Amino acid sequence: MRELIALGHQVKVLTIHLGGETPGLPHLPSTLETHRTFAGPVRGLLAYLRDRRQAQASSVTPDAGSPTPSSSPLRPPRSWKQSLSETAQGLAARFVFPDVRGEWFPWARRALTRCLDEFKPDIVISSHEPATSLELGLLAKAKGFPWIADLGDPVLAPYTPARWRDRALRVEGETCRKADHLIVTNAGAAALLAERHGHRNDISIISQGFAPEPPAASANVLFDPARLELLYTGSFYHFRKPDDLVAAIAAHPAARLNIASVTVPESLLRAAESMPDQIRLLGFLPHRHILQLQRSADVLINIANDDPSQVPGKLYEYLGSGRPILHVTRQHDISSELIATSRRGWVSDGSLASLQGWLDRASLLKETASLDEGLELDLESVAQYSWPALTRRLEAIANQVLQAPQR
Repeated sequence: MRELIALGHQVKVLTIHLGGETPGLPHLPSTLETHRTFAGPVRGLLAYLRDRRQAQASSVTPDAGSPTPSSSPLRPPRSWKQSLSETAQGLAARFVFPDVRGEWFPWARRALTRCLDEFKPDIVISSHEPATSLELGLLAKAKGFPWIADLGDPVLAPYTPARWRDRALRVEGETCRKADHLIVTNAGAAALLAERHGHRNDISIISQGFAPEPPAASANVLFDPARLELLYTGSFYHFRKPDDLVAAIAAHPAARLNIASVTVPESLLRAAESMPDQIRLLGFLPHRHILQLQRSADVLINIANDDPSQVPGKLYEYLGSGRPILHVTRQHDISSELIATSRRGWVSDGSLASLQGWLDRASLLKETASLDEGLELDLESVAQYSWPALTRRLEAIANQVLQAPQR
């Protein structure tokens, strides 16, 4: 959105109110107009509770010696509140498509109608996930507005519950037939949509990206120049198993794995307790601080998705850090090709032997100050993945849609 506004476009955003504020996110232009609507019964209640907690927290003056969220390592255990929240959302997801996020739809539909009537946009862009946003795009198209569907990935996915698979395929198919242009994140998704719904010449691939400008804030986390400092930032989904990496780290006292994540698997909590000098859990950190950490670590750790055609969005963020990447994957995937062709780092098959061998080599390279040798770590070589470059491609697509006959 920032980049579209920087190009001179007027942008309005329809989204959901989830309560609270996340510190450390990039600054949004004052001209961006955001319409936040009620999230629905379950998520709306959770939003209310978050707002109330934040209001109570902001009314309490912290002690002079208390750490700030940006400098305090946080290792949040799994609490009963988290479990209760997930249970409530899981129950709601049994009745709402595609999951609990879909309960937003009635309020979003009314707000969309108002926005379209008042703003009369030249073009509507809807994103996925959730599929609710695509259903809103279909409504805008039915009202005669040009529509770009930013699918990202297919709606019908391996993780789609059986009860929603028919509807997911129906929404996906209707989107492919009626949208004026489709955007996906990789060639595998484009091929799958073509196989399911017929070939289209107007499917564009626009990946995730990175902000080329460095963050302005200090992360307040120190890396030891005498150690091999590894950094993982992001979520741990069920398919991202760090156990072999942790075992490999245990055999290399000079290496340390730093993890910036809101929640981590129990196995990582136990490893951090038993090896506090080699596993450092940073907990939640504001995003701008994470970006700075990425730019100062020795090596960034990326763990692959299950689907070899998917590239984790975090990997593109890593590309903008100018630091080497170790990609851990059990199969050959697009991420491996991206790292190899851009000479951005190394690929491990995820086995204990492979990780130990890599740590042996990386430790020696760090000792001789040659860790970066043979790699291409400048931003110019990956400039096509920067947000300004990707936004210019989106702008070109939008102009193409506006000049073409409507579907």
